[in-house]
Amino acid sequence: MAAFVRRHQGRVYGLALSVVGVPAVAEEVAQEAFVRAWRHAGNYDARRAQASTWLLTITRNVAIDVLRVRRELATEPVLMAEMLVAPNNDGDRVADSDRITTALRAIPREQAVAVLLSVHFGLTAREISEQEKIPLGTAKTRIRTGLSRLRTMLEVRHG
Repeated sequence: MAAFVRRHQGRVYGLALSVVGVPAVAEEVAQEAFVRAWRHAGNYDARRAQASTWLLTITRNVAIDVLRVRRELATEPVLMAEMLVAPNNDGDRVADSDRITTALRAIPREQAVAVLLSVHFGLTAREISEQEKIPLGTAKTRIRTGLSRLRTMLEVRHG
């Protein structure tokens, strides 16, 4: 098990951090993902997926569960997303967050909010459409277009 953890810990932590955005919480998510993998190792089927894919799916699910709990405890996700893209928000930040925040503020507000609700809070397109009171297709388009624009902006600046 130790070799398995060493081999996958970087990717598991990285995925957890990209979903939850807080290093300490990402560490907890990663630890819980490995515990669940160990607990459910008997259910793993190599014919269905690689071990790393299976583990990263567990990680994503744990991270989304954590976000949902934090969201319920913290605030309404739409209001939080609106605050995060507001030009005067300079709260707690993680590495690269200034670049990401600048990119989020450069795309249309509706797309930035949809991306944050999807990526940061783990909401589905259907949940976003309900929260924002927009058609499902519109929510999907906002997420897809916003992510595409962010990817382009961040790749150009980074590389």
